[in-house]
Amino acid sequence: MADRAWVRLPSGRRLDLLAPTPFDWTDADLATGLARTFRWGGHSAWPEPLSVAQHSLSVLALRRTRTRHRLAPAQELRELLHDADEGLINFDCISPLKPFLGPGFAELQARLSGVIATRYRLPSWTPEEKRAHKVVDIAVAAAEAVHVVGWTATEVRETLGIRAAVMARDPLAVRYGDAPWRPWAPDAAAQRFLEELTALQARIG
Repeated sequence: MADRAWVRLPSGRRLDLLAPTPFDWTDADLATGLARTFRWGGHSAWPEPLSVAQHSLSVLALRRTRTRHRLAPAQELRELLHDADEGLINFDCISPLKPFLGPGFAELQARLSGVIATRYRLPSWTPEEKRAHKVVDIAVAAAEAVHVVGWTATEVRETLGIRAAVMARDPLAVRYGDAPWRPWAPDAAAQRFLEELTALQARIG
């Protein structure tokens, strides 16, 4: 039997993880994958784990409020899809583990990120944009560590090495009417992510 490096997606399409193309998944496949891929190793102080889909929407929402100039739709789409490769492989690796997975895993991530950028016509990051994104991404991570997983603010600084202040306000709670920082069920996360993805693509045209 030939080695199989492809996975069957909910749409029925096949994604070859070692030789992906921009046409191997639907938007709904991506939304479902991100909604079923969990941050923090799947650990949570809530009954549900936190999905990468919800995290991605949080980063986009916070980035919108922390920019001097309104982001263009393509820039917002790039924020929404910053972890999209994780939804295709259904794995969000915690940072301390990545060095043990070696360069092969990094190459796999880069390959998937490349076809995602091509599929959605994402602009390249400028150094300033990348820095602004990382500030927001880290701020969301610090808040998740405390409000979702159960770390203390001191542990976030001393153990995780994150210096960002821990936000109290959930950037998504008002919009969706949920309890602040409560992880969403996968179906809700997929639907909300897909709605945002579809709306941004419509704005881009």
